[in-house]
Amino acid sequence: MNFLTKYYAAITAILVFVLYLFTLAPSVVQIDSGELATVQYRLGIAHPTGYPLFTMMGYLFLLLPLPISKILQANLLAAIWCSAGIFVFIKSAETILQNSSFSLTRNVSSNKDKKVVGATKSLDLRHLSIMISAIFGSGILAFSKTYWQQSTSVEVYSLHIFLINLVIFFLLKSFYIQESKNVYMSWILVSVALALAFSNHMTTILIIPGLAFIFFTKEKFSLISVKKIGVMLLCFFPLLIVIYSYLPIRAMQNPILNWGNPIDFERFFRHFTGKQYQVWLFSSFDSAKEQLIYFITTMPSELTIIGLGFAIIGVVFSFKYARNIFYFLIITFAFTVLYSINYDIVDIDSYFLLAYISLAFFVVFGAFGVITFLSKHKINFKTIGASFILLAVLQFIINFKGAGQSDVYTFEDYTKAVIGSVNNNSVIFSYQWDYLISPSYYFQYAEKYRDDVTIIDKELLRRSWYYNQLERNHPEIVSGISNEINNFLDALRPFERDENFNAQLIEKYYRQIMTGLIFTNIEKRDYFIAPELVENEMRRGEFSLPNGYTIVPHLFLFEVVKGKEYVPAPPPDFEIRFPDNSNHYTDFIKRIVTSMLANRAYYELQNNFPEKAKLYIDKLRNDFPEFKIPEVLTKFKY
Repeated sequence: MNFLTKYYAAITAILVFVLYLFTLAPSVVQIDSGELATVQYRLGIAHPTGYPLFTMMGYLFLLLPLPISKILQANLLAAIWCSAGIFVFIKSAETILQNSSFSLTRNVSSNKDKKVVGATKSLDLRHLSIMISAIFGSGILAFSKTYWQQSTSVEVYSLHIFLINLVIFFLLKSFYIQESKNVYMSWILVSVALALAFSNHMTTILIIPGLAFIFFTKEKFSLISVKKIGVMLLCFFPLLIVIYSYLPIRAMQNPILNWGNPIDFERFFRHFTGKQYQVWLFSSFDSAKEQLIYFITTMPSELTIIGLGFAIIGVVFSFKYARNIFYFLIITFAFTVLYSINYDIVDIDSYFLLAYISLAFFVVFGAFGVITFLSKHKINFKTIGASFILLAVLQFIINFKGAGQSDVYTFEDYTKAVIGSVNNNSVIFSYQWDYLISPSYYFQYAEKYRDDVTIIDKELLRRSWYYNQLERNHPEIVSGISNEINNFLDALRPFERDENFNAQLIEKYYRQIMTGLIFTNIEKRDYFIAPELVENEMRRGEFSLPNGYTIVPHLFLFEVVKGKEYVPAPPPDFEIRFPDNSNHYTDFIKRIVTSMLANRAYYELQNNFPEKAKLYIDKLRNDFPEFKIPEVLTKFKY
């Protein structure tokens, strides 16, 4: 019992980690997974804000010779960070409850409770209540949907979870430390943790209002407090600068992934501040309203009704017995939500993580309040403990399906199928970042799968730094359009510097580059265009082929060809595994694949190859029975 009460935080974190393994993604998943794993493995530079600490820590971990793939190893690190975050959360909860004015008084009347209390000299009812409350609150947090999802695959938010919990822990320690002790050192630890957190993710700024409240509540407004802030800043900025210096130092070495190419102050500042994403911040009141509604409506699926119920109790209980902590959590929660809802992006959930952590602390208060109530009514402590364990298990069961990614091979299968369907040294022109381009970085640059194929991101062609990356990785592809690139970069420069720019001139040269890439490469290598460009930009006239060229449906892509002769394509012998728990991203892949199979079948019929058309139609019927095959294909007699 002594061992359990002494190491219960570590034991809980280890148990959480073991459970996380059951939901760990075995391969790349949607959005940035492939890019981030590649950046860690190849020591590259990720999308803004660069995430230097995340990159370096991941690189060191991937050096370990584990008998698993590097993507699985990167995903494993995410589970480690999230589990470590739970450990720190428990220590923070313990610190709060030990230093707050709660009381737990009752007569130990039952024999069972006497045994519990008498099991060890160091174990009393208050400590047992703190332990149960902290474990329960950590379980609600660990198995809340968004927190849990960060543990399943490589993402910057897993490390952010650990670091933001570390900031809170040191902040609480500084708040409760006795004046006779080294208060300066405690605040220095806060500043160090804060610098580490900022060097990983800029949403660390969301903790600042609550941190300021705690600091000035403890230190007041005085000359001494100003000196302490000065000492903190003297520790904060040098550490932050040292870590972020990774970006320009590594950029000078021109790594294989070099987003932003931050080799000078101008490029570094654009990258460090995430300038290209600021267009989605504070975009409109209507957007903020939609994001707020989304946050409110999804909250029950985050903490479940169990967690929300205890959080509500905890709000009341903390206001009564730990008002300063109550204000800190309310400020943190409110600022996180009000700031994050102004970010108009689809994958907004992770920006609410600090709000969910704040709610989890209220859950801890609520649990302690309920235990206090039950203990005063002489409820057996073993019964109380077992009940809370069952509730935490129920939370795990409820969110297990939604968080699990152990069966997600879709993005690996799709990426390999697409790249593997084209001839050697082909070019693929696409902007399927979430589904194809980001995963391809990992498979091509880490696993060396079909690295002869060049994938060009249509949207990144709008960024000046991308041409440096293309020149570094695929110089033969862009060598024929150097004049067009120079003209575009000259026109783009004032736009990137927030100076007066000619939007029509930028768009003119941008379109020349897209067309020129085809014209200067089509005689040397096969050139493919992804379906989303055909469905959108080509239909709207924003992107056109060189004169004399057309497109034909290949397997997953459209091939650019000259003339009207029949063009063969590979048979549809691929396999894409779709998870039981589908989402917007897997549904998109399914839609693209089925539409292209139907397009190819129709192309075969147009060219009088019904036996070949039947191959693609049978693939649709066998692998995608829910797909409604167009009537023009079903009425044909094979």
